[in-house]
Formats: sequence, structure tokens, C-alpha cells
Amino acid sequence: MNRPTDRADETCREEGLLQIGLLFPGQGSQHVGMGGELCQEYPAARHTYEEADSILGFPLSEVSFRGPEEVLRETRNTQPAIFVHSVAVFRVLSEAGLRPSLAAGHSLGEYSALTAAGALDFADALPLVRKRGELMYEAGVKRPGTMAAVLGLSSEEVETLCRDVAEVGVVQPANLNSPNQTVISGEVAAVERAVQTASERGAKRAIRLPVSGAFHSPLMQPASEELSAILAGVNIRPASFPVVANFSAAPVQGPEEIRRNLAEQVLGAVRWQESMQYMLASGVNHFIEVGPGNVLKGLLRGIDRGVNVLCAAAPPEVEDVIAFLEREGADAR
Repeated sequence: MNRPTDRADETCREEGLLQIGLLFPGQGSQHVGMGGELCQEYPAARHTYEEADSILGFPLSEVSFRGPEEVLRETRNTQPAIFVHSVAVFRVLSEAGLRPSLAAGHSLGEYSALTAAGALDFADALPLVRKRGELMYEAGVKRPGTMAAVLGLSSEEVETLCRDVAEVGVVQPANLNSPNQTVISGEVAAVERAVQTASERGAKRAIRLPVSGAFHSPLMQPASEELSAILAGVNIRPASFPVVANFSAAPVQGPEEIRRNLAEQVLGAVRWQESMQYMLASGVNHFIEVGPGNVLKGLLRGIDRGVNVLCAAAPPEVEDVIAFLEREGADAR
């Protein structure tokens, strides 16, 4: 596991103070209706969706609020929809005094985390996220692949499993989520063989996921190359607080390391378990999942059952978080 840097120590290890880590969800957390009630309750959220519609030139808000589901499920819509919802919630919480020490985002969620940290401007990040979704979808069409979740085997056992079926085709761990959950990605035949073999080796469950490509695998090489070229022209500023990168499971704040990590991210594994262990070791004592769903809360509880995690998506949850911030003192760093 990576050790905290001196800067992270300075940021988080202040005895007795509230240390908040933000978690931003990735693709798969979307649902029709997300953001609708939020916009009715909070002007900051409503303005975020209005800004998003203007930037994209089409009503993403309508797709998020009313669907239809098959349109929301399109990768080019799913990724910006989750991103906008996450940023909208973050802005509401920021107005209420949220002052995070660290953040991490799962895959797509890393863009939300970097926007929250001020490294990416919302107006730059939103079209970038939509383009990322398009590039990943196109890479999946050019070189078909799939993904599967393996539950009940350790990450080491899954890595061995992937090596053992490599003669069938490309397959590798893609999301190292928790001690007992790893997502694999690669060519269809290889993933199918890995699923079969995982069951034979005692996995509690091994099942293919409904995705349009082999994300976080070498099959995404065309997407990574094009994304890298686009990122070269995007203005990236130093992050105001560290963001733990998927690719390295280490904190990043500098523009060039952020740029490099985002390009590598679509090819390499999301090292989520290591990222969470880093945040815990850095002194984070409360986590907030910012955006739709509660998947990341479940994963974190699988890493540390005693950790404090709140979710913020719909207004009742947001109000609970605001009450928590008022109670604990949100500006403690």
C-alpha cells in the first residue's frame, strides 16, 4: 500500500479534527429521475443543470430527470449525467460549508473529484466527459470486449485466474474494488472462460456485466490515445486538495500528473481498494459519497466495516449531510 506523502500528512493528520474524504461514483450508478428533486430544492443544483444544458447544446437535464432509460444508458449520456449530478450535489454541500481533505472518484468519478478540487473547470470537464464516453464506446465497437464481476476471490486469486486463461485472449483485472470483489475486462471469449473458471475455483459469484466494451483494459488503447491528445489542450490547474488517482492509488495535485493519470486511466485498473486504504491511512475519519447511488459506500464497508460513510444524492440525504456538517464543524481541516 502507498504511504501518505508529507503533504497528505499535513492535510489530514491534525489530531482531533474532522477529516472528510469525498467519494464520487462512476458509470452504473445512474437512474432516471436523478437530480430532479435536487433542482427543485437547491438553486445551486438547478443552475448546474442549466449550465450543463447550455454547454452541451441539448437538454441533458431532461434525459436525467425523465429518461427514457435506454437513452440515459447510452455511454455518451450516462457519463455526463452522473458527472453533472455529482457536481450539483458538491456545489450544494460547498455552500453549506463542506471543506474536504481528500477525494477519489471511481473511473468516471475521477473527473467529478478533479472538478470539485478545482483542477478542471466545469465548462471544460463536461464536454471532456461526454467525449470520453463516446471514445470508450467507439473503442468497444472497433475491438469488442466485455467485463465481469468476480465475488468471493481475492484480487491475487483473480490475477492468477486471468493469467491462467490468457491463451484464450486478453483479460485482466479492471476494478480492484474490495477484498472480495474484482471486476475483470477483456476479449469476450477470455472473459467468458475466466467466469467459468472462477466458479470452478470457488467464487461466490462470477457474472458478465452489461457494458459496451472492455473498459480499463488494453482494448481501450484507441480511446486512450485520442483522449490523451484532447487532454493536451485542456486547461488543468493545481488541485486545491489532493485527489487519489485510480491509476496510481496515490494523491495527485499537479496539472501534468493529473493529465497523465487521466489518459492512463482508461487502460489501467481502477485500484479502488488501495485508494481507500490510502485515504484511511491519511487520517480521513468521515466519508461522503457525492452523487447517485451508494455503491462506493458498500465497497468501502467491505474494506473497513467500522468506517463512517454518508451518501448525498436526493434532498433528504443532502439535508442529513448538511446537518452533519453543521454539527461537526465543516471547516475543520
